[in-house]
Amino acid sequence: MASHRHSRLAVRGPVSIAAGVVVAAASVPFLGWIVGLLAGWSVLAIVNVAWLLSTIWPMDAAQTRAHATRDDPGRATARVIALVGSLASLLAVVAVLIRQHGQPAMTFAVAGIAIIAVVSSWALIQVDYLLRYAHRYYAHGELSGAARGIDFNQEEDPMYSDFGYFSVGLGMTYQVSDTNVTTNEIRRIVVAQTLLAYLFGAVILASVINLVAGLG
Repeated sequence: MASHRHSRLAVRGPVSIAAGVVVAAASVPFLGWIVGLLAGWSVLAIVNVAWLLSTIWPMDAAQTRAHATRDDPGRATARVIALVGSLASLLAVVAVLIRQHGQPAMTFAVAGIAIIAVVSSWALIQVDYLLRYAHRYYAHGELSGAARGIDFNQEEDPMYSDFGYFSVGLGMTYQVSDTNVTTNEIRRIVVAQTLLAYLFGAVILASVINLVAGLG
């Protein structure tokens, strides 16, 4: 079962990239380069997030520990792609907003793609941080409980779903809920995530809402 999950995760990147390229190539002739690339990125992010969550969400604590601590040379590369791609998609959404300013009503298709691009990028960032928290937590195998950086206020070791709860809570509210952060290392990661979440929530989503309000 573990090897099957690892195999699924290994092909996640190529499959999501291929899906994004196909959608972008099909969209560009009709929607232009910026919107077409946004559509392709949205599909890439959605496939990536759905594939990853369907694989890791059912894992118990032991499986989570094994997966989070295994050697993965592509971990850093995937993180950079998620961050750079998400920020680039935000810039593209801003470009779409600027280009459409003062123009006749934007089509529902373009507005929908802009919204999906923002939401899918936000989700990709939360999943990336979910994985990062699990990796850093279980990297300190010689420690236990709160000494690893996050106190989940439970006796059993956390599963990926627990780290998802922690990550999404930060991504939506910019603060922890009923968990405690106990190390400087985790606090640094939390600061980076909440700053990104604020960028998505306070700036981009507000712009997209204004865009949709202007549809005619």
